[in-house]
Order: sequence, then structure tokens, then C-alpha cells
Amino acid sequence: MKDQAEQLRKQLLQLQQQSKELEPRKTKVITVCSGKGGVGKSNFSLNFALALLRQQKKVLIFDVDLGLANIDVLLGIPPRRNMLHMIEQDLPITDIIEEGPEGLKFIAGGSGFNHLIHLEQQKIDRLFEELSHLHGQVDYIILDTGAGLSNESLRFILAADDVIVVTTPEPTAITDAYAVLKMVYTQQQKPNIRLVINRCSSHKEGRETGQKLKLVTRRFLNQEIGVLGYIPDDPNVMKAVKKQKPFLIQFPSTDASVALSNLARAYLDLPIENQGGIKSFLTKFLKSRSKIGG
Repeated sequence: MKDQAEQLRKQLLQLQQQSKELEPRKTKVITVCSGKGGVGKSNFSLNFALALLRQQKKVLIFDVDLGLANIDVLLGIPPRRNMLHMIEQDLPITDIIEEGPEGLKFIAGGSGFNHLIHLEQQKIDRLFEELSHLHGQVDYIILDTGAGLSNESLRFILAADDVIVVTTPEPTAITDAYAVLKMVYTQQQKPNIRLVINRCSSHKEGRETGQKLKLVTRRFLNQEIGVLGYIPDDPNVMKAVKKQKPFLIQFPSTDASVALSNLARAYLDLPIENQGGIKSFLTKFLKSRSKIGG
């Protein structure tokens, strides 16, 4: 009787697993941004994507920096094609998706990406039609935006399901991060924003930086903002950059890798909110074009 009960339990677990696999995948769009350059935003985006991948999630990182696209540089993988090729050569989006380490998918920005914002309506429609094909193909799409707050970056922020603002304890970085929060929170649409404090000399310094930003955001913007985590200032991070390898792969046991892995697990443990996915993102992005200086 005991063996029969055990066998039934196993069969039930198998059925539940099969049912989960048949469920349509829900794609979440995460925009990663910063108030200024030099805070490690792109490096964070890349290694955060890998950390999620290691948690059995399907991830695509999309370099949408309109000026200095560099995800491919950090990976040491020259891209064959980018978004502009897709538009000009009428290619399907699958033709411009590159594969990085551990099966990580990425779309390179490319020096011609800034031309995309001036496309005629017909080409814009086709661009977004191709992007909509990503819906349900991955669990997370991570958008790595340019540093600072351009109109284009603001559109990516307002249209995303989640937003991660990367900063450091430096006073200028804190000031610029607050400027991003102020600009975003003055918009009618309020995205779900969390902070990552990078390059901390200690956990205490990271916590105090996060508290400062939380305090001024609450006091002057009347908004509550959460801190996702802290990443220590780790010399191995720069060594990995020079080797054009993600530090999570090059130095898996270094302090920054351990902190980032914990941060990714903390993100996955958060309550699911605002999961509109790629189709919702595209709708909001298109609407924002007419509202934000463009």
C-alpha cells in the first residue's frame, strides 16, 4: 500500500510538471538604466542576465544604447547583424539574435541603431511586428539602455514591466540617479523601479547609499523605492572586462559574482507584478512616442 501511494505521488508530480511545461511562457521586460556613465550598468545587465539563466530562466539581452552599444564588446563576440540589418534587409528577428556563453541570447545595438528612431511609419510597424514574435519565447528580455536620461531611454523605462536603476556610492552618481527617478516619477505612468548599488566598498556603504536615495525619493517625490541589492567593488570585475568575459564566468567565486547571484535569486523571489510582456511593452512604447518630446 505504501509503495502504491509513493507511485501515485510520483505520477502526480510528473503530471504537474508536464502541465507547467505546456503553459504559455510569460515574458517579462526589464529595463536597466543609470543616471550617468561609468557606474557599471552594461556589465551589470550582462551578468544579471547570466545569473537568471543559471536559475533555469530563458533570457534575451537587448542592447538598446543608442550611442555606445557595448554588450557585444563585453562578450568579445562581434555581432553578424543588428536591428538596422533586420529593417534594411527585411530579415526575421531570429536572424539577428546572437548566442553568447551558456546559451545566452543577445541582440546587438550597433552604430546604426540611432537611425531607428527616424524610421518611417511602415518600417516602424514592421520592426514592432518582428519584436512581438519574441513574446512567449523567453522568460525575460533585459533592455540595456544608454547612460543618462534621453527621451528614448525614458520610453524604454516607462514601457517596461520592471526597471532597475544602477548607481554607485559616489555623490555624482547618487545625484544623477535621483534625477532619473525624479524625471520618471513626474510622468503619468509609474513603473516598478528598484535600485542596485554597485561598486560598494562595504555592505554598510551600499546600505547607506540606498537609504539616502530612498529617503529623498520619499520626501521630495512621495514615492517608495526598493533596493534590490548591493555589489561590492571587486578588482576581478575589471580583469574580466579586459578579457572580454563576464565576471560571473571568469571569476565565479569572486565577491561580485556571489553578490550578483544572490541578487538574481532575490529578484526571482519578488512578488510578480506588472507582467504585461513584450506586447504590452510595445503598445506602451508606441504611445509614449507621441507624449515624450517625440
